[in-house]
Amino acid sequence: MTRFEPELAQAAELATLCEDIRSRRAEFDALRHIPRDIVDGFKRIGIYRAFVPTRFGGDAISPMEFLNLLEIISAADPSAGWVASFGVSSTYLAALPPETFAQIYTENPDTVFAGGLFPPQKATRVAGGIEVSGRWSWCSGSMGADLLGGGIKVEGDTTPLPRTAVMPRDKVTIDETWHTIGLKATGSHDLVAHKVIVPEDWTFIRGARSEMTDPIFRYPAMALAAQVLAVVALGAAREALDFIRSDAAQKASITGAPNPGERPYVQAHLARAEATLAGARAQFYDITAQAWDELAHNEAVTPETHVKLRLAATSAAHDGAAVAREAFVMGGAGAMMQGHPLGRMMVDAACVAQHAFMGEGTWTAAGAAMFGQHTPPGFP
Repeated sequence: MTRFEPELAQAAELATLCEDIRSRRAEFDALRHIPRDIVDGFKRIGIYRAFVPTRFGGDAISPMEFLNLLEIISAADPSAGWVASFGVSSTYLAALPPETFAQIYTENPDTVFAGGLFPPQKATRVAGGIEVSGRWSWCSGSMGADLLGGGIKVEGDTTPLPRTAVMPRDKVTIDETWHTIGLKATGSHDLVAHKVIVPEDWTFIRGARSEMTDPIFRYPAMALAAQVLAVVALGAAREALDFIRSDAAQKASITGAPNPGERPYVQAHLARAEATLAGARAQFYDITAQAWDELAHNEAVTPETHVKLRLAATSAAHDGAAVAREAFVMGGAGAMMQGHPLGRMMVDAACVAQHAFMGEGTWTAAGAAMFGQHTPPGFP
C-alpha cells in the first residue's frame, strides 16, 4: 500500500486549507514566508502534534500518514509543504530531558519549533545555564515558530554531534535574508541571538537517542528528517502532472497545432513521467511502512532498512524533480511565463533535490553503505 489517507473530517479541513494555499501562492512568494493563518491551519489538521505522544495531547500518527499529509500540502504549494514538514520537530526535541519535553507539549501539543544547527556557535556555561550568542542560517519556518533553536559548541562536550539550544521566540531576532529562485516562501531566514541564557535542560544533542521508547522516537532520525523534505518534491511533481492532464491538455494551441493531449510525444512524456512518479512513491512509502513494522517488533530497524530509507528519500527528491521538469517540457512555451504553475513546480522540486540530505553525495554514501564501506558523518 502506498496511500495513507486522512480521516474524513481531517480530509475536508485539509482540502479547504489546500484550496486556500493554492490561491495565495503569489502572496506567499511576496512575503517570503508562510503566514501565521496558514500555520494555524496546519495546527488544525494536526501537523505539529502528529508525532507527539497521546499522553501529552498529541496524535501519535504513523510516519506514512504524516508524509502523505505533507505530500498533499506540497502539491498545493511546495513552500507550504516544506514549512509543514517541521511538524517532525517533536522527534528532534525528544532528545531533550523528558521533563522538558513534557513541559513543552503538555502546555501546547501544537508547539511550533524551527531552527538552524549551522554554523555551531561557541557558547559558555554561566550561572543559570548556557549563554548563547550567534547567527544561524537556513532556518526554515522560523516566522511561524513558538520556539527557535541554534546550534552551539560548549566547552567540555565530548560528543561529536552538535548541541542545540532551544529559545523562546521573543529572545531571538529573525533577520529576513531569504531571497531565492525556488521555495521562495519557506522563510528560511537567519536567526540572531545575543547573550540569551538557556537552561541546560533546554538544550539537546542533535541525533542523541531519546529516553522515551515510543516507536517514532526509535525511527532513524536523520532518515525521517530527509524524508519529510523529499516528499515535497513528490507533491510538486504530482501537481505538475495534474496540471498537464486537467488544464494544459484542454487548451488548443495558438498556432493551430493539435491539442497537447493529442500529440504522441506529449502522450509518451506523460506516460513515462507517471511511471517514474509511481515508482518513486511506491519505493518511498513501502520502505517507510517496512521500517515502521520493524519497529513494532524490534528496538531498531535493520542496517539495510536504514540505508534504504535514506536512498528512498534521495530517489524521491530526484525523481520528483525530474518529473516536474518533464511536465514543464510538456507545457510548451506557455510554461515560460512568470508565475506559471509548471515553472514554479519545476524550480521548487529542483531546489528540494539540492538539499544536503538528498544531494548528489547521498547516492555515493548509499552505495558505500551497501558495500560495507565507510560513509560520511550523518549517513545513514
